[in-house]
Amino acid sequence: MTLDLHGRAVVADTHNDLLMSVVERPPHRWAEFFRERWLPQLLEGGVNIQVLPVFVDDQFRPEGALRRTLRMIECAHALAEGNADHVQLCLDGDDIDAALAQDRIALVLALESAPGVDADVELFRTLHRLGVRIASIAHWGRSPLADGSGEDATGSRLTIEGVAALGELERLGIVFDISHLGASGVAHVLELATRPLIASHSAARALCDHHRNLSDEQIRGVAATGGVICVNFVPDFLADDRESQTIDRIVDHIEYIAALVGIEHVGIGPDFLKEVAADVIPPCCDGNDYTGVALDASLPGLDGPAELPALTEAMVKRGLDEDSIRAVLGGNVQRVFRAELGRGR
Repeated sequence: MTLDLHGRAVVADTHNDLLMSVVERPPHRWAEFFRERWLPQLLEGGVNIQVLPVFVDDQFRPEGALRRTLRMIECAHALAEGNADHVQLCLDGDDIDAALAQDRIALVLALESAPGVDADVELFRTLHRLGVRIASIAHWGRSPLADGSGEDATGSRLTIEGVAALGELERLGIVFDISHLGASGVAHVLELATRPLIASHSAARALCDHHRNLSDEQIRGVAATGGVICVNFVPDFLADDRESQTIDRIVDHIEYIAALVGIEHVGIGPDFLKEVAADVIPPCCDGNDYTGVALDASLPGLDGPAELPALTEAMVKRGLDEDSIRAVLGGNVQRVFRAELGRGR
């Protein structure tokens, strides 16, 4: 029953850093490597909509950030063109519907913290032309647009350029992503936003008190815009102790957010890190980076996208009805993408 239900659902993963893995290969191998390594996992996991974040590591910042951003975007286009029978890079909800109707995976490009833009907000127009349809404006630390959640003690709101960025993203039809944004920055965005927001990979802070998670007030704020909070699967964001870091804990976060604001505002943003970390972190180095998060950790039984049906099974066992499960797996994200993605003003 579980596999049948999972197969009937639209499964939308709003955060998988697989581009970081693919772009490390020579350009002539990008499409082939995606087809060999990642496509089988997405197909086995029943993924229908895959958001591809463009994340730029510290060694490329600041001087090489834009170059790295453009290279990763080119990588996304190359892997999509080289696997056109299975995937399609989508610019709006109509593209997504068309891709799904043809049994292709809809790929959506996102910027994670946008270090290649910095204070040059007009570059969002350039990146929009290249296919970017989701963007966040901070990561763990400080950016010219805002502070990340690792800088919460500063109490900083958006900078002047950050306010301009929010307005420009809304005008272009690029969905604003609050994941990683500092608490004061989130409050500022909620004051100014006129279109639905998403949290692409954030869990509930009431269940795990980590600055990367969202408070009840922030969750209510995102829901009030008509947006979706997509639960992160990173073990350190789900529970403080290892024994509680299980698939069932994801369901705890899903149920908590649903009880707070309604099931129609919950999605999934797994952020599967283990395989990506193995590809990009040299063997000599520790899997824990400066954030203190175990980048090489994963939940037992949910190691990557191929095992996503295990989450559906856990929700069935918890007693969630089919409509709720399908909404969480991707229906809610699909609704927002249909209404907002690429719908400029």
